[in-house]
Amino acid sequence: MAGVASRLTYICSLKRQNECLPRVVAVWAAAVVATIAGIVSGGWDGAVYADGGADAGKRAAADESGATIHEYTQRILWALADDDANEWVRYWQARADCDAAAAYALPGAAAPLDRALLILTAVLCAQIDARLGVNPADYSPRGENRSVGLLLNEPGAALGYTLFTGYWNHDVFLLDPLGRVAYAWHLDTPFGHAKLLDNGNLLVSGDSVLEFDPLGNIVWQYKHGGQFHHDFLKMPNGNVMLLVRGIKTREEAVAAGANPEFVHESGIKYDYLIEVRPTGAGAGEVVWEWSSWDHLVQDFDPSKPNYGAVDEHPELIDINFALETASKHDQLPQQTWLHANAIDYNPALDQIMLSPRQFSELWIIDRSATTEEARGHSGGNSGMGGDLLYRWGNPRAYGHGDAGDQRLFRQHQPHWIPPGLPGAGNILVFNNGWEFPGDERFYSSVDEIAPPVDGYHYHRYEGEAYPPDELAWTYGAETPADFYAPILSGTQRLPNGNTLIVHGTAGTIFQAASDGKIVWKYVVPLNDRAHLRQGERPASGRTFPTLYGDPAPLFANRTYRAYWYPPGHPGLQVLDLAPVAYIEDLPDKRDRAYAILAAAAAGDFGDRLARSDFDIYLDAGEEGRRLIYIKRPCAADDARAGFFLHIIPADARDLPAHSREHGFGNRDFNFGANDVLASDDWCVATRRLPLYPIERIRTGQFTAEGEAWRAEVELGGE
Repeated sequence: MAGVASRLTYICSLKRQNECLPRVVAVWAAAVVATIAGIVSGGWDGAVYADGGADAGKRAAADESGATIHEYTQRILWALADDDANEWVRYWQARADCDAAAAYALPGAAAPLDRALLILTAVLCAQIDARLGVNPADYSPRGENRSVGLLLNEPGAALGYTLFTGYWNHDVFLLDPLGRVAYAWHLDTPFGHAKLLDNGNLLVSGDSVLEFDPLGNIVWQYKHGGQFHHDFLKMPNGNVMLLVRGIKTREEAVAAGANPEFVHESGIKYDYLIEVRPTGAGAGEVVWEWSSWDHLVQDFDPSKPNYGAVDEHPELIDINFALETASKHDQLPQQTWLHANAIDYNPALDQIMLSPRQFSELWIIDRSATTEEARGHSGGNSGMGGDLLYRWGNPRAYGHGDAGDQRLFRQHQPHWIPPGLPGAGNILVFNNGWEFPGDERFYSSVDEIAPPVDGYHYHRYEGEAYPPDELAWTYGAETPADFYAPILSGTQRLPNGNTLIVHGTAGTIFQAASDGKIVWKYVVPLNDRAHLRQGERPASGRTFPTLYGDPAPLFANRTYRAYWYPPGHPGLQVLDLAPVAYIEDLPDKRDRAYAILAAAAAGDFGDRLARSDFDIYLDAGEEGRRLIYIKRPCAADDARAGFFLHIIPADARDLPAHSREHGFGNRDFNFGANDVLASDDWCVATRRLPLYPIERIRTGQFTAEGEAWRAEVELGGE
């Protein structure tokens, strides 16, 4: 018992005695009771090996086991005694330790104290379960016969927090392991998905890149000349890497060697990367750039640049590959040439991975090359400049193999498995299974490959496709067609070896164990912008053909991605987490719009700043500073038209001169019909405002005739 006492005393030495000691006394009493109970019930056999002549192997094993159980006990004690940390985070951390301790078996030669501590952990874990409100035999308290929300939570699920974004309502939800809302952001800003940063803020990308603090305030905003799309990431140096879409005219594409037969009259949309260093609340500096347009090859026209044998240059991008395929299937090549949908960064290699969906490949490039080197074919750690270091998934894209060699089919979210996780260094990817007609698999899988990395290069035999030929691991349904997400979707490896999988078109997030067993399953309870209640199911709209019967539906609770965070993630420590409720029990966006209308009608909602066919309010309440547009009466055309606002900052340093004068294309915040909540006689739309001082705001609405309902709102530097 002296060992237990010493640990309790150590904990209290780091905390305020008057707050810690009562907790320690309670834990100490529990320890005494547990120890006596263990002795009476034969919880250990009294074996003592210190002087008992046990062989060295048994003694070493017992010593190691004792150290392990001491570590479990200490962490669980910390969770119960520490009153400075976020309580729900630390309880879930301890719950994970409880699971590990419950499955732990001490060797027969273990010391009595170690056995006492193991019994003590069971007593402590019962206290943690009571505080969390969970049954340790079944973590889901919601019962059976559920249609949405948490449907499955079995022992073996990784106990962490899951973040996802409503596809249409732009709400971001952070779920605890029981599917309860631990935190939520109602951002009123169109974007695809959000990522939690180490400082507790959210990073999102839409018309512009935005960083929101935990209260939903905009603390950083950046816009670029191109179109941000699909993905972004926070770099270790604090910069932000962004995936951007640019446009080349038809003339420019043909001049680069594209076959005119396959080039749309409006040109080609291509992808490039920029790395942005934030320089103020509303500005940033591009410090690095890479463009796919700098690394082309073509075998169509020898009189044009980039001419060469495609199969001899796997480090280059065949400009005609996806254009020709798309044109043959009546697609729009200017929109579908690359359609990159993901980026990832490997700090150990200083390399970046991209996911050009239309090529059905993943690409790796060298981030260590300077911007100038990245435009060419030499420089950087690899000595290859901005050329492709590695590509995998569809050898046909570089002139090797045929349809039978294709392994990826319009994939999403390929990424390196981070260090410290099972499979670290391998690449994990959601393989959608959709392709141009005739090349589909009509089922999805999550695939893991071991890339043939060799220093800063990747091994390939001359004249052959890039390895590997075999997968390191894969997940798929027993009946393949039961798991099919033609678009959207993603995946993530978890610390206990499970894999988080987002079945995007079905709005379903689940954890699969390494043997394929599903141990945690959540169905997003959203129906476009409305919350689903138990017993309701999301509507289905567009469908995708299959070979196996009914078409695959795209449901109204679709989800682009989700991210799992361990309880120890630093961003969670900043948030004031608590299990508020379940999404299916909370007011939805339409309910919140009615609340805005009622408050405005009562005259107690914010300050009305302007009136020009619609009222403009400034709300500085708990949800952050935002503008609210209200129109009565509201016709159908009003509801379908989008609002806009252009911010003129009070401090010229917050925005570049061009943006200050003209706005971000005069669309600082532009939102369309999907963002306007409407009934037969009213319209409501809201938009968050950045925190930097604002001189005035120009507001309006788009109509068939163009911009209308202009109003200047003077804020005077607020």
